Parts: sequence; structure tokens; C-alpha cells
Amino acid sequence: MPEYAVPAPKRRRGRPPGATSTARERILAAAIDEFGDHGYDGATMRAIAARAEVDAALVHHYFGTKADLFSETIGAPFRPDLELPRILAGPRDGVGEGIVRFVLTAWDKPEVQRRGVVLMRAALGNKLTTPLLTGYLSRELVGRIARELGSADAELRASLAASQIAGLIVARYIVKLPGVAGASIDDLASRVGPAVQRYLLG
Repeated sequence: MPEYAVPAPKRRRGRPPGATSTARERILAAAIDEFGDHGYDGATMRAIAARAEVDAALVHHYFGTKADLFSETIGAPFRPDLELPRILAGPRDGVGEGIVRFVLTAWDKPEVQRRGVVLMRAALGNKLTTPLLTGYLSRELVGRIARELGSADAELRASLAASQIAGLIVARYIVKLPGVAGASIDDLASRVGPAVQRYLLG
């Protein structure tokens, strides 16, 4: 049976040996590194425990299964639910550039980028974790834009815009294409923004 399907062991009363106020944070930090280095399939609970310098049982105590830990690890790398309404409520001719600028500004923050890269690397091409990425994008990005546009083909338009943004994220933060990785946010927003604008409102 694959590791992700192994049920968490029954928890004993009280905290297990080694549980401290910082153990959970160390495990979570170790999981971010392990998933980032080896992807979802390659990372193991034992390796995460070793990296965090805790007993493997403590990982299960705090997080349950590997799938549970992965979900906790990726979290929400940024909050489009807070920023998109403001962008979409502004001048319509600046929506495309505003969305690109928001995404890149968020992803340039070290902690957001670290978690986001874990999510993208683990999700791309993995049938178990791809739904985590597509669900997040569909709910927090595409869905919100589509609802605001309200047109008959709003979902297609929003999905095309999201595909442009996802490609930009991959190019800048995952494969790190030199020109894209080294460009300023202003430059990329001014160049990619019109394409996103055309998808949404063209």
C-alpha cells in the first residue's frame, strides 16, 4: 500500500515523547524542504522526521498521514481572495497588469515563494497532488475572476488568463528562465499584463 494511504496510528493520551512547543514548527519546516527536494512521491515521513530531528511517531501525532502533512505544508502561498476584489473593482483597462503585478509581488516574497515552489513542483504531473493545485487555482483565482466578469464565456476567459499566469510562475520561479527570472516586476507586468487583459476583456 502506498505510504500516503497508510492511516495514522492511534494517538495515545497526552503528548508523545519529544513533543515540544517547537517540534511542530520544525517538522513543518522539514516537510517544506523535503517535498521541495524530492517531490510528493519521493518524500517520506521518516525522512521528514530525520530532517526535523524528531521521532517519526511525532510526525504522525501532529499531522496524521503524508497527504495531511502535504496539505498543511503548502497552505495557501498567497491570498488572491483578499487582493483580487480590489483589482477587479478598479479601472477595467488595468486589470491584466494589476493581476500580474499582484502575483509576482506575492511570489517574490521568500516565504511565499518557498511554499509556492513546493506546491508547483509536487503538483505538476502528479495525479495525487495535481488536484490540490487545480482546486486552489479554480477556487481562488479562476472562480473569482469568472464571477466578476459574468459573461457567458467567463470561465474560459479566466482559465486562459490563469494559464498565462501559471506559465509565468513556472518560468520565473521553477525553471528560472534567465530573462524572465532576472526581469523586474514592473517589466513583466507591462509585458504580460496586456495578454492577460486580452484574455479577460478583449
